Amino acid sequence: MLYYLLYQIIFKQYGAMSESYFFKGLNVIQYVTFRTAWATITALLISLLFGGKVIRKLAELKVGQEIREELSAEHHAKKGTPTMGGVLILSAVFLSTILWARLDSLYLWLALGATLAFGAIGFADDYIKIVKKRSLGLTGWQKIVGQLLTAIIIWGCLYWVANYPWNLSIPFFKATAISDYPTSVSWIYSVPYLFFIIFVLLGSSNAVNLTDGMDGLASSITFIAMSALTALCYVSSDGRWSSYLDITHKPEAAELTVFCGAMVGASLGFLWYNAPPAQVFMGDVGSLAIGGALGTVAILTKQEFLLPFIGGVFILEAASVMLQVGYFKFTKRSTGTGKRIFRQAPLHHHYQLSGWKEPKIVFRFVIIGILFALLSLSTLKLR
Repeated sequence: MLYYLLYQIIFKQYGAMSESYFFKGLNVIQYVTFRTAWATITALLISLLFGGKVIRKLAELKVGQEIREELSAEHHAKKGTPTMGGVLILSAVFLSTILWARLDSLYLWLALGATLAFGAIGFADDYIKIVKKRSLGLTGWQKIVGQLLTAIIIWGCLYWVANYPWNLSIPFFKATAISDYPTSVSWIYSVPYLFFIIFVLLGSSNAVNLTDGMDGLASSITFIAMSALTALCYVSSDGRWSSYLDITHKPEAAELTVFCGAMVGASLGFLWYNAPPAQVFMGDVGSLAIGGALGTVAILTKQEFLLPFIGGVFILEAASVMLQVGYFKFTKRSTGTGKRIFRQAPLHHHYQLSGWKEPKIVFRFVIIGILFALLSLSTLKLR
């Protein structure tokens, strides 16, 4: 919005003719790096300024967290803490993105739409938990159906509207970055790619959801992962950088840099209130939306295979649950008694039951998250 007002209208009419440094300075609005920086700042300020009011309103509405019975006493002490704080993240991201991004980008609207769709699924889940006092919220199949529909809609937009390249860009293999597949046979690549999109979106959204179990954990890792994804969006949208680094050039992804910057600022602002001891939890409305955003941006920028590096902690958390459930079912069928690999899954609960204090777990996972993010960026030169 500000791009059109300050650059397209005011600068182009007055900037070239005026001697005022103000009008001439509006020229910087055209640069995506400048708008990304200010989208980050705007989202951060929105989160900080309105976070307290949102928390008070959630407390007035008695939107308190329900705790699963099997969790530790440390978690049961948090019962009643306001949840659904993800609405603050979504509001900050949406407003700052609309303010600073160019709104003629289909990729931008796909990312915003997917984030809001996954957030809506999480909102329904949180609503059931709170109103019906049922800690599990939506059933697993209800969540999956909603996520599947969102993934199919995204694929449909890419197939019929976006002229999307269906190549798989694999790290360390620069030849896979070639994206000039013939459009006449695009269905050969696009139909199987639907299942890949479903896998990425369901995996990323549920991985973030599983990680959201300790004060400041999911929001911290989101800040780190989205920071790395912001850099990846920028280099993939810039022809010089993408050619130099041998990655798929996606000029349409330029405005996704602004979106990711807004997510960085919003998650950092939310962390102000979510840091131990948390004043508010993001709930599924936040975690599913963040996971959906991560997966969607990775798909749009052809960085799907880098996603496990970008959000490595999210992957470890999800993998721990799958290993735990799979091993328990296998041993129960084979021996009659189910056995566990971890004391409890996801992984952060295992360390908590091992005697680690919650802040120590969060800080150590943050360090691991930084290492994963740096690893993802380092792969750009390993082609």
